[in-house]
Amino acid sequence: MQFATDMIPHHQQAVDMADLAATRASNAGVKALAAKIRKAQEPEIATMSAWLRSWGEPVPGPMHHETGDMGGMPGMLTDTELRQLAAATGAAFDTKFLTLMIKHHEGAVETARTAQEQGSAVKQLAGEIVTSQTAELTEMKALLDKLP
Repeated sequence: MQFATDMIPHHQQAVDMADLAATRASNAGVKALAAKIRKAQEPEIATMSAWLRSWGEPVPGPMHHETGDMGGMPGMLTDTELRQLAAATGAAFDTKFLTLMIKHHEGAVETARTAQEQGSAVKQLAGEIVTSQTAELTEMKALLDKLP
């Protein structure tokens, strides 16, 4: 249950970041990666939200990251980082997006691995998150290395 409660806002933040890339990124690889992230994480948000509703638990809404509402969820960006990302465009956006999304995905992978180790009911989804986001981390780091 805690995994879903923490991961829903974490995934939503990644979707929000990916949405910014559609209009602010200049690198085609960054735009394609952002679209892939959005496509992967929106169904996972729906799955975890359905789990929580079926368990009679509240589905988390938007969080305020600088106030510590995430309870130490690794990889969550602060409101300041999100504002800086939203203010950037072009090549500056590409670099900031990749740098921040790497931090964000590393946190998700850490959290998902912990869920796997605990043998929770979300073990399969946690495994899928580890696999997909580890692959995306490799892709982001390669894209970041190629940016001017």
